[in-house]
Amino acid sequence: MVGQNRRVDLKDADTAIRQARADIDFLSVLPAQAAQAVLKTYHRAWRNCWDGRVKKPVFKSRIRSTMSVDVPQGRNLNVVRVHRRWGMVNVPKVGRVRFRWTRDLPVGKYANAENRITGARLVKDALGWHIAFRVQALESAPGSHRGAEVGIDVGVTIPLALSDGNHQDHGRLTKTESGKADRDKWLDSKEKAKLLRLERQAAQRKQHCEPGQSVSRRLHHTYDQIRGLRARATRRHQDWQHKTTTALAQQYAIVVVEQLTITNMTRSAKGTVAEPGRNVAQKAGLNRAISQEAWGQTVTMLAYKLAQRGGTLVKVPAPGTSQRCSECGFTTPGSRMSQATFVCKKTGCGFTANADWNAARNVLHLYRIGLVAVPAAGRAVVRRVRRVKPATAR
Repeated sequence: MVGQNRRVDLKDADTAIRQARADIDFLSVLPAQAAQAVLKTYHRAWRNCWDGRVKKPVFKSRIRSTMSVDVPQGRNLNVVRVHRRWGMVNVPKVGRVRFRWTRDLPVGKYANAENRITGARLVKDALGWHIAFRVQALESAPGSHRGAEVGIDVGVTIPLALSDGNHQDHGRLTKTESGKADRDKWLDSKEKAKLLRLERQAAQRKQHCEPGQSVSRRLHHTYDQIRGLRARATRRHQDWQHKTTTALAQQYAIVVVEQLTITNMTRSAKGTVAEPGRNVAQKAGLNRAISQEAWGQTVTMLAYKLAQRGGTLVKVPAPGTSQRCSECGFTTPGSRMSQATFVCKKTGCGFTANADWNAARNVLHLYRIGLVAVPAAGRAVVRRVRRVKPATAR
């Protein structure tokens, strides 16, 4: 028995799962590697909690979690490419399954000790079952990047505003008849009409459900259709993010972004009963728009794609970047006219520009003067560093 005051080691947990497989019939049918992979994920979550990185893991229902099964051993997958669009894989306890071939995999004559498939994961979402392969690949060290340096300001009007004017816009900022921002901007008109019809059906059918009564199959089917449309919109947004960040990583050597705390930016403005908030509906719409743009995911993609190509991602402190005039360098109250317009109120300046572009220029200016935000112990520490321009940069 493990001591009550001692943290359970992964070896002890593995022994427990082996005993459970011997005692419980349905666990013995499950592949041993899949059960061990779930156990390792759970153990890793507790290790992150003990180290103070995240909160302790809690129970998640199957509705709020993504169903997934690991296949840790890649040698049993036997991946074969049938033709250009399709491939075949051997899934344990299932057999040969066809999957859509979306990117190159080291199979056949291209597989060796350095480049091979080490495992896979089966994932089920609102659009069906998918398989993701883990690939071990030997990559050469990236050379020096010959691109320029650029500052980026993330926003809602312009998703990625660049300091050189090469703004990245997905062209999806549409408005409804009431003038509010469209929260389903990644769906076309037919899909929006279908989503509205399904949401009305779900609301109508939910009225007939008594408290504590099980939900009907029709309502479950309606919820599945709504989740499918939402997942399709999310996938289109992620596709735009990947293509855009790849193009930026190929073009620029140094990308400078703001050190943002998105959780604080999307905090509700309801307030309390004693002190109710103001403009709650407008703030809720802004929070929804920020969450849909997924700024943190965009920065994460930029970081690893720049590292693969020899580039660098730098973060600078965010306060003051939207109020400062990038032309004269002064911060004058009232210069930020609106969400999209900046007009410098300093006497003799009168610089007028897009507010996001002005902020992107200020972001790059902070990097050039050496003001860099360095993450330390869960908080951002601002340090002034000496910037050395690479000899190969243009």
